[in-house]
Amino acid sequence: FSYILFCFPSLILILVLCFVLGLICPLTAIMALYNFKKIMIVPSAKDFIDITLSKTQRKTPTVIHKHYQISRIRHFYMRKVKFTQQNYHDRLSQILTDFPKLDDIHPFYADLMNVLYDKDHYKLALGQINIAKNLIDNVAKDYVRLMKYGDSLYRCKQLKRAALGRMCTIMKRQKQSLEYLEQVRQHLSRLPTIDPNTRTLLLCGYPNVGKSSFINQVTRADVEVQPYAFTTKSLFVGHMDYRYLRWQVVDTPGILDHPLEERNTIEMQAITALAHLRAAVLYVLDVSEQCGYTLEQQLDLFKSIRPLFANKPLIIIANKCDVKRISELSEDKQKMFTELETEGIPVIETSTLTQEGVIQVKTEACDRLLAFRVDSKVKGKKVNDILNRLHLAVPAKRDEKERPPCIPEGALKRRKAMEIDEPKRKLEKDLEAELGDDYALDLRKYWDLMNSEEKYDILPEVWQGHNIADYIDPDIMKKLEALEKEEELKEVAGEYDSEPESEDEEMLEIRQLASQIREKKKLKFMESREKDIHGPRLPRTAKKRERKTLEKEMSSLGIAMENKDKSHYATQAQRSRSATRKRKREESEPPTSKVRSRSASRPSRDVSGIRDPKVIKKAKILMKKSQKKMNRLGKKGEADRVVLDLKPKHLLSGKRKAGKKDRR
Repeated sequence: FSYILFCFPSLILILVLCFVLGLICPLTAIMALYNFKKIMIVPSAKDFIDITLSKTQRKTPTVIHKHYQISRIRHFYMRKVKFTQQNYHDRLSQILTDFPKLDDIHPFYADLMNVLYDKDHYKLALGQINIAKNLIDNVAKDYVRLMKYGDSLYRCKQLKRAALGRMCTIMKRQKQSLEYLEQVRQHLSRLPTIDPNTRTLLLCGYPNVGKSSFINQVTRADVEVQPYAFTTKSLFVGHMDYRYLRWQVVDTPGILDHPLEERNTIEMQAITALAHLRAAVLYVLDVSEQCGYTLEQQLDLFKSIRPLFANKPLIIIANKCDVKRISELSEDKQKMFTELETEGIPVIETSTLTQEGVIQVKTEACDRLLAFRVDSKVKGKKVNDILNRLHLAVPAKRDEKERPPCIPEGALKRRKAMEIDEPKRKLEKDLEAELGDDYALDLRKYWDLMNSEEKYDILPEVWQGHNIADYIDPDIMKKLEALEKEEELKEVAGEYDSEPESEDEEMLEIRQLASQIREKKKLKFMESREKDIHGPRLPRTAKKRERKTLEKEMSSLGIAMENKDKSHYATQAQRSRSATRKRKREESEPPTSKVRSRSASRPSRDVSGIRDPKVIKKAKILMKKSQKKMNRLGKKGEADRVVLDLKPKHLLSGKRKAGKKDRR
């Protein structure tokens, strides 16, 4: 480090300044702090026992005889007990180290886990696993000590059985703890990776006000959007880029205005994020009140959770301005927004449907958060400590004499030799830069023709083999001039004059109403595009209603059904019937000969062009003969089903020992 500091002091200073200004974030902010997806799967108690005992059976010796020395027998069974204990110990230790400790992780994740999984229950489950690990270690230690005094194979074997049995019993008692920890692991792995230290925008507000639609517009996230409350039941994260920096946008579930004790798990996730994340808070309001909550209720919630916004940049988003704007509200409601603006809180109107104001909110929030982070870092003590360690040396001037850069004579001579007196040919790129908007690409000037004057001749246009120029009237320009003169005379005579319509108040109102209708139509069109295009379909069991039965039912209800041939349902029925009805075969002339009376259908390919059945039979025999050679060349391949060796010797020969007769 001292070598780098000595060689590149300016580089170090630039890096420090970038860190101070927030352009480079610390290592903990660059990397995700926690990766809950890497937690090892927690098997159930039964699977735990099966895995460990089968591993013991596979990895340790299996053959022992009573005539062996007692020390060898003791060592054989001790090894099995110790191996089982070590397996249990390693797996349980892995579980304890993988799961995050609530006291060591960031307070945001600690509170989030408390909300989702209950801190006491979580600590209790991990404590039970730790106790089980210690008990298994003690059981193994005790039985290994007893096995040292085993005087026969039978006693050592019974001690081994007792030791493994007690270990398995301890694991069976951890059934509930292991199941709970596996559920926690699965849920933790599905949680979004939220970095508490990086640049963050946090969306909050009542349910169904448009938070998820906003995050979908701004980031690459794809959060489900539905027209009912509490579609978002957990935290969602999207990422975006602004000023060459990576930002995360957190979408929180909706919050209702009631005391903290009455809030459910879904709402508490949003409260946890607001309390612990150092972010710019975007409080979303629904001005149109389509979310089911009045503007007063939404502002009351804002005031009740405002302590959570302390020391954080804050912006209020007045969403759904395509339905209703702040200027269209009553004076009392407008006054609420003016009070917020006087307090220094910016209020920005947005519409996630038309994307109006969305980019403005994004830039405003990002700029405010960047400025806030820079101020907080500059005010901190770390910056002064780092800057005090660095010193950028700048040499002092000896005198007032100017010392320009010295270029060797050889280099100057080579530069002069490279210069050419001829003017440089202008490229199309240079012409475009010079002319600007007046530039037009002309490729004809590069055409290589015998006569260069023919470059800009008009090319003949040919349509259906005819030259269009042959059909153009040569006197068309004279006729056009005569027509224009005639029109001028008519205008002078006042033939086209009309009284100018005065725009009265009624007309202005009509025009304003028309513009509003056009805007509403446009919004309806955009909404319909987002809807599901598949409308309702008739089920297969639905039967067609006949016209007679329909008229009979309607007349029984007291509706006159006479002379309805021209009604909509009658014409529709005729049209559908005519569409499905088959076309009648046209009457043809009677056949003049036997050949004409024969069916005009095409014969099959193996019969076409053959005179009679005798020739057909001969053709088939010839076909089979020609196929014989190809059939003979066809060999048995590896894809054919075949048993290559019916009786493999290594399975069916040799002396049979005591035990099963099944060799496989």
